[in-house]
Amino acid sequence: MPVKRHIRSVVGLAAGALALVLLTPSSAFAWGDDDGEGTGEPGGSSGSDTSGSASGKELMANVSQSRITITHSGGGTSTVSTGELASVDPNWEPPACWYEPVMTPEQLKAGVDRLKKSTGLGAVNAHLFWNSDLFVDQYETGKAEDGYKNYNLGEDGYFWRSVVREGHEDDIEAWDCERVMFWQDAGTVPDDPNAPTPDVLAAYAYDKIRVPDTKVEMKPETRSTVNLPTWAWLDKGTFQEVKVRAELPGTGLWAETTAKPIALHLEPGTDDAETYSASGNCEIDDGGSIGTPYAEGDADETPPCGIKYLRASSGEPYQLKTSITWEISWEGSGGSKGDLPNGTFETTQDMAVQEIQSINR
Repeated sequence: MPVKRHIRSVVGLAAGALALVLLTPSSAFAWGDDDGEGTGEPGGSSGSDTSGSASGKELMANVSQSRITITHSGGGTSTVSTGELASVDPNWEPPACWYEPVMTPEQLKAGVDRLKKSTGLGAVNAHLFWNSDLFVDQYETGKAEDGYKNYNLGEDGYFWRSVVREGHEDDIEAWDCERVMFWQDAGTVPDDPNAPTPDVLAAYAYDKIRVPDTKVEMKPETRSTVNLPTWAWLDKGTFQEVKVRAELPGTGLWAETTAKPIALHLEPGTDDAETYSASGNCEIDDGGSIGTPYAEGDADETPPCGIKYLRASSGEPYQLKTSITWEISWEGSGGSKGDLPNGTFETTQDMAVQEIQSINR
């Protein structure tokens, strides 16, 4: 167990007599909703819920459920593609955790009232669970250090709590957002290294980019001939920019991340082949296309983008890999903007390669 996590686990278990429980995020619950991507207002059950319901039902929800709303536009899709858009920088990835507004004073009071009637626990951050007595001391009577009186009823703002990036609940970095649920006045963002910012939302949007499955046009399509070039190309209309907008309700923060296709890379699936260009990279031209479509009579010409196999495939076809590089940039609230690492989307297809058969007399 990593040292950082081990220390925090020991602290949590030592406080068990006080009804404080430390859990991994993947098994935890928290305030908020648990039904889909983006939820609109803090504590709401959907993107359209802005009523600030004080039912207290928000008590049980997944700690990785963000309230960031996501909007897809351009040439992308909101569903998962067969391949993943992967960063070309193996050392970069979106933040593992951050803070978000999750509950109004009324919602917090209703949730604790429900908790008083049960023996359950509620989350005050992504890893820490309390029983109703601790909630009362912290948020109702203010007995606890840095506590609040009567849930801050009548104040304009939200209680904020940590959120863990989905699928990364067990990352050691996910333990960095360890503050107990805290108050923040409306329209303000906490002064904290893990507070949400436009670049955090841009990285979150990067994680939600879904590029379409793009089929590279080839001639011949599935069967090539030894020492004859196979042409490859992508027309301008085949693929477009993909935009993903991320907004965090209650903060005024937003970012729109744009993925722009810029190049095609070919890997023949064997060392017995040559690519055009020699690097296997086919750049996008000024017209927005990659390569040149094959035309009748081009069989002996050298394509601007393509492959020439030097040996026939024997039994099993070669696995031709085609990957599209997407340039990633973003702009956000307050005039902010920047670049993120390029992403690649890879597909594989069978390529059978035959010898030219001739008869000598």
